[in-house]
Amino acid sequence: MNTIIYCRVSTTKQTQETSLARQEEELKKASQDWNLTVVEIIKEQASGYDLDRPGVLKLLDIIKTDNIEAVIVQDETRLGRGNAKIALLHCLIKENVKVYSLDHNGELVLSESDSMVLNIVSMVEEYQRKLHNLKIKRGMRRAVAKGYHPEKNLHGNGNILGRERKEIPVEEIVRLRNNGLTFAEIAATMRGFGYRISKATVHRRYQEYIEEHQL
Repeated sequence: MNTIIYCRVSTTKQTQETSLARQEEELKKASQDWNLTVVEIIKEQASGYDLDRPGVLKLLDIIKTDNIEAVIVQDETRLGRGNAKIALLHCLIKENVKVYSLDHNGELVLSESDSMVLNIVSMVEEYQRKLHNLKIKRGMRRAVAKGYHPEKNLHGNGNILGRERKEIPVEEIVRLRNNGLTFAEIAATMRGFGYRISKATVHRRYQEYIEEHQL
C-alpha cells in the first residue's frame, strides 16, 4: 500500500526539530510493521489550525497525481486541529486514502463527533452539486427554448465554424469522479496539468464516456 509519512510540529523553534526526527523514525518503523510502502516523507513546522501549509499542499498534490492509498501520522492532531483537521480528513476520504495513526496502533478511528461533522459536510456538498446541476439544466432548457442548438457548438459534430473538440484524458476524469470529486474540482485539477478545460466540458465528457460504456 503506497503511503505518505506526514510529520508536523506546531512551532518553528529549533528544539522542535528533535520531535520531527522522532516522529519520522517512529512512523518509518510502524510502516514496516504494517507493510506500508513509504513513497514520500513530508515534515513541516506549522500551526495545526492553518490549512495554508506547504507540507499539506504538497501532500494533496501527490495524492491527486500518484497512486497513494494511505497517510501515516503520529496522531490525528498532526494532520491539523479544529476545522483544518476536518477539512483535510474530508479531502483524504474523498480520495479514498486511509489514515494510519500510531496513537490508534493502525488505521485511524474517527470520534463520533468528527464522523458526524464529516457526514454533514458530505451531505451539504451533495446537495450543492444537485442544486448546481438543476440550475444548469434549467438554464439549458431556457436557452434551447430560445433557439440555442448545443449540437452545433462543436467542430467535430459537423459545424465547421464551431470550436475544436479538446483532447483530454477522459479516463482520468472518470477516475477523479469515482473518487468523489465534483466536476468543478476535476476541472481545476486538469487545469493544474495544463489542460484548459471548463467544468461544463468535464461534465460533458464524463457523461459521454458513461453513455458510451453503457451501450
